[in-house]
Amino acid sequence: MDNASVKQMVVLYPVGGVGHVGPMTHLAKLFLDHGFDVTMVLVEPPIKSTDSGAGFIERLAASNPSITFHVLPPIPTPDLSFSTKHPFLLILELMRQYNDKLESFLCSFPRERLHSLVIDLFCTHAIDVAAKVGVPVYKFFASGAGTLAVFTQLPALLAGRQTGLKELGDTPLEFLGVPPMPASHLVTSLLESPEDELCRAVIEILKRNAGTHGVLVNTFESLESLALQALRDPLCVPGQTLPPVYSIGPLTGKGGTTDKERHECLAWLDAQSERSVVFLCWGSKGALPREQLVEIAVGLEHSGQRFLWVVRTPAGSDDDRKRYWEKRAETDLDALLPEGFLERTKGRGFVVKSWAPQVDVLQHPATGAFVTHCGWNSTLEAVTAGVPMLCWPLAAEQKMNKVFVTDGMGIGVEMEGYKAGFVKAEEIEAKVRLVLECEVGRELRKRAIELKKQAEEATEDGGSSRAAFARFLSDVKSL
Repeated sequence: MDNASVKQMVVLYPVGGVGHVGPMTHLAKLFLDHGFDVTMVLVEPPIKSTDSGAGFIERLAASNPSITFHVLPPIPTPDLSFSTKHPFLLILELMRQYNDKLESFLCSFPRERLHSLVIDLFCTHAIDVAAKVGVPVYKFFASGAGTLAVFTQLPALLAGRQTGLKELGDTPLEFLGVPPMPASHLVTSLLESPEDELCRAVIEILKRNAGTHGVLVNTFESLESLALQALRDPLCVPGQTLPPVYSIGPLTGKGGTTDKERHECLAWLDAQSERSVVFLCWGSKGALPREQLVEIAVGLEHSGQRFLWVVRTPAGSDDDRKRYWEKRAETDLDALLPEGFLERTKGRGFVVKSWAPQVDVLQHPATGAFVTHCGWNSTLEAVTAGVPMLCWPLAAEQKMNKVFVTDGMGIGVEMEGYKAGFVKAEEIEAKVRLVLECEVGRELRKRAIELKKQAEEATEDGGSSRAAFARFLSDVKSL
């Protein structure tokens, strides 16, 4: 059968959860725009939470009717909430166990119907499935090219060490394509001894990028040109030929809601002056201790600035494992915030429980600054909205992103107290005023608006990201 007569299907395979499925959904829309059918294959998580499981998948499918969602048949799994293993290792093992189910699903289609399999970072074991079925496999790297450049060079760095990187503290490490990176800013698992199980698992994943036909990265050329150049440089990993890297971003939510759906915080923003509001949000997983919430409230109140603040119920324990799996209770603002705070700041402040339409908020003319955990999705949403950032990283690769935002892109400032695990009210007050009132803030905003323009140009006809995606499609066709 002639391939040209068959409408081809792209299969996307992310691990569950908003932080992974969300970016994959944006990627799906790019494929749809180019005339492909798209099926997103998901697995049922072993523990249900508010951002995974059947309810989440149903909502996702309802809001994206052009994408086919397929949930693989469940496999028997133990109760992971009592496991002593790190959640990352548990997820890797779970995804490996689904390989046979994924293979059966792919084999249910004629080979000429399958265009490619696109996997995310947690689904590396699926490379073996693609090889058996004979389908081109690509990795979708939902973070930036700077992080990918560091990750690509890390295995060689760690291979020459008997001990981990933790002992180096803030010693700057030199990597091609990125500003000097303090050792302490690397993903925590990579700071342990190279013999540590978690560190070994992560390094194996990073090495296996080379086993794909290429890597799709959610960035654009002018935003991270040095990192992208490094990934094309033979010196990036001496002796190893890296697969092609395609910068196809920014892939972000478009925002925009009907009047009926419009969140009440947007109506509040409508009444505020242009670029007068600081927006504070730490992502879908970001929950701060109550003591820190109180300190933020004091800092915002003393700053005299207008604010829109998303408050999530703090995790019940500092234990990473519990924080990862637990399902948080409804946020009680009166119990979390200082007595009288909401009343005293009424009019110039708006506090939202748990969730706000972040893309719409950032794109609103009244938003002038963004206090963020520096997750890459949030970073790109700020870039495409032209909003400068106050960087307050919490976990994963967010400290690295903080370096890229402040030292690389020049559109953010660091909330320094996060290094000690506590940002004081005085710093919150000073940094909010700095970005909203001072010349530093005006310079950051000028640069942010320029990057917004470049992001728009990258995705237009003739833009760098459109060209990169065209190269990707041409390369797949030639396989």
